[in-house]
Amino acid sequence: MGAWGVEAFDNDAANDWAYDLEDAADLNMVAAAIAEVEATAGDYLEQDTACRALAACEVIARMQGRPGYTNAYTEKVDRWVAAHPTTPSTELVARAAACIDRIGGADSELAELWSDSSDAQSWREALSGLRARVTG
Repeated sequence: MGAWGVEAFDNDAANDWAYDLEDAADLNMVAAAIAEVEATAGDYLEQDTACRALAACEVIARMQGRPGYTNAYTEKVDRWVAAHPTTPSTELVARAAACIDRIGGADSELAELWSDSSDAQSWREALSGLRARVTG
């Protein structure tokens, strides 16, 4: 799975996405990651798409002053958020919350992979925590 922990940035796909965020000037990249998940409605959601979207949701939470956790993997995102002080729209926040629900639901490869793990409960708690931080 390329993951070493249950948090949104504890995997390769999210960290690769975060490196690309450093060159972004606005929230278009964040919205695009969420739109990728939205485009899978009714279809199977691939793990890398889900991981990138969770990273985007973390950006939204952090832009609202709710980082939840910080570590070496979040440093580049935290720098970007500090350099781009803006408040995400209520529409984007709602889309992010729905995206998190989709990732944790049926037809999600990431949810399936975590359900087979001994850390399944911890991942669910991290997902729930992220949703709470996104929605306030």
